Amino acid sequence: MTEPKSYGDAVAVVTVTYSPGETLERFLDTLEKATERDVQVVLADNGSVDGVPERAAAERDNVRFVPTGGNLGYGGGANAGIASLGDDVGWIVIANPDLEWDTGSIDALLEVAQRWPKGGAFGPLIREPDGSVYPSARLLPSLGRGIGHAVLGKVWPRNPWTRSYRQETAAPTERTAGWLSGSCLLLRREAFDAVGGFDTRYFMYFEDVDLGDRLSRAGWFNVYAPTASVMHIGGQSTSQASARMLAAHHASAYRYLADRHTGLLWKPVLAAIKIGLAVRLKLETRKG
Repeated sequence: MTEPKSYGDAVAVVTVTYSPGETLERFLDTLEKATERDVQVVLADNGSVDGVPERAAAERDNVRFVPTGGNLGYGGGANAGIASLGDDVGWIVIANPDLEWDTGSIDALLEVAQRWPKGGAFGPLIREPDGSVYPSARLLPSLGRGIGHAVLGKVWPRNPWTRSYRQETAAPTERTAGWLSGSCLLLRREAFDAVGGFDTRYFMYFEDVDLGDRLSRAGWFNVYAPTASVMHIGGQSTSQASARMLAAHHASAYRYLADRHTGLLWKPVLAAIKIGLAVRLKLETRKG
């Protein structure tokens, strides 16, 4: 049996870029006040054509531009960025390039991590631009919750399955969760290694749900840490291909459920789910 690799205590921030536009500059500017520690930043680039990531790396000493070799999706890009880090880095912050960091937010995450030696992932409180709190620490989507949320979430937002899944009424207190939003995560590198990183079959969406589930199965905790907070502006790169992103979301939702419900008895149920998701995608695309 191979011994787990030992890492140092350094911190790195990895963000996956794909023509991020002006949001990246704000991300890097506010990052300077997020921690008092020296932090290296990796721009894992999935094929940007706006020149922004290359320029940011050229202008800032602590920022590296790491081309991934193509559009690998979010999880694949993150894996490539993490693979470029040295063994001195034991803590990795995975974050979208359209975040703005609150003062001390990364230090607050690291402080919480010291209280949870079996914590594998730590997620901050995430605010929307209007000040509302995004439900970023959720239960895992069981078959019942998943179907109820998928079918009724848009037409009946307050349905009990969606409210249960999103944990919207839960107080913003430090607690464990089924999974944490991948838009901003502090990862213990040892835990990330133990589960093999992100599953690259998820091109976009559900890679964070899948990671949270696999961390839990491996004995690690997903910890919500609202003493740390960030603001998520909203993605420029995903807004450029909304129909394609909707299709990716539905494909990933099906993959997640299919991965966890195998065998002949589940085939009719999964077939019905696939049809339902296809209908929902058609309606959503038409609406868009």
